[in-house]
Amino acid sequence: MRQSFKYRLYPNKTQQQMIEDTLEHCRLLYNRLLAERQEAYEKFGHTLPYVAQANSFPERKQAIPVLQSVHSQVLQDVAKRLDKAFHAFFRRIKTGEKPGYPRFKSFGRYHSFTDPQGGYALRDGCVHLSKIGDVKIKLHRPIEGTIKTCTIVVKNGKYYATFSCEVDAQPLAATNIAVGGDLGIKHLLVTSDGETFVPPKHLRKAERKLNRLQRAVSRKKKGSRRRKKAVRRLATVHEHVANQRRDTAHKIARHLVNAYDIIAFEDLNAQGLLKNPHLAKSIADAGWHQLVQFTTDKAARAGRRVVRVDPRYTSQDCSTDGCPYRKADLTLADRMWECPNCGIWHDRDINAARNILQRALVG
Repeated sequence: MRQSFKYRLYPNKTQQQMIEDTLEHCRLLYNRLLAERQEAYEKFGHTLPYVAQANSFPERKQAIPVLQSVHSQVLQDVAKRLDKAFHAFFRRIKTGEKPGYPRFKSFGRYHSFTDPQGGYALRDGCVHLSKIGDVKIKLHRPIEGTIKTCTIVVKNGKYYATFSCEVDAQPLAATNIAVGGDLGIKHLLVTSDGETFVPPKHLRKAERKLNRLQRAVSRKKKGSRRRKKAVRRLATVHEHVANQRRDTAHKIARHLVNAYDIIAFEDLNAQGLLKNPHLAKSIADAGWHQLVQFTTDKAARAGRRVVRVDPRYTSQDCSTDGCPYRKADLTLADRMWECPNCGIWHDRDINAARNILQRALVG
């Protein structure tokens, strides 16, 4: 299975410029390959495949000498990235989703390049990048498994190396315990055991600062250096909020995977729920999808199982064994309700979590 390891890079000024130049060459190449695909379809009714475009790189290097400053495997990955974008486009058309045709990348909209083979090497506290040199890297944790690809990412003026590695599963000792989890806004997660996780509300806490920084950006003249600095300050705060949310999701996911053999969640349509204008910000701040995804990834390596169940009526159905009652008039304001059939009072979130667990075990 694959796992990614991300580390901070500290390139010198010359290396920074070389990385930025590589990104720009990749961006221009991406746009050119996209234009060629469009032109081929308009003239001949079919698009160009990945192999045809990748095989053209030797000739392109002769016509555009600056491409010789970029490692060949990095250039091929640009064509592969565009090919993946088209495959995803056609897949969305077949499934009836919003297609999202691949777009041209404007200046500053291309933030990473990937070397899928041997244009990189770790040695003496540095990562050697072909055509760039030895870049200082902070290995805050050991890399596990076999490195398959190395991706260099530039984000808010910071540089990162992400290694995608093939790692072995590390099964944990069985606990013989299963749990259901109800995702919500008042509580980020409530389990069928009654454990609750309070939502940190990172975005809400940073909202005043974000609004102030956004106003500062709006006051600056477009294209000016001061506007670029203001945009970077705003992006840095947004990145900090995202990192806080990711850290919370990682910690909760690790707790669940360590404690339970089977973990059940509702199969929620998060994108659809974000269309609710009253709850969208709170739902986005909670990061439900991220929590479920992190739990799924950690469970796969630990030999655990994550099950997603139909979310309909999990709060309305009585979770008492054998009780068929469904409270159809339950509203979001009703936090507790009594089942008239069996006389038991239910906390709506714990009741939903228990129903989620029952559906996972039955299914």
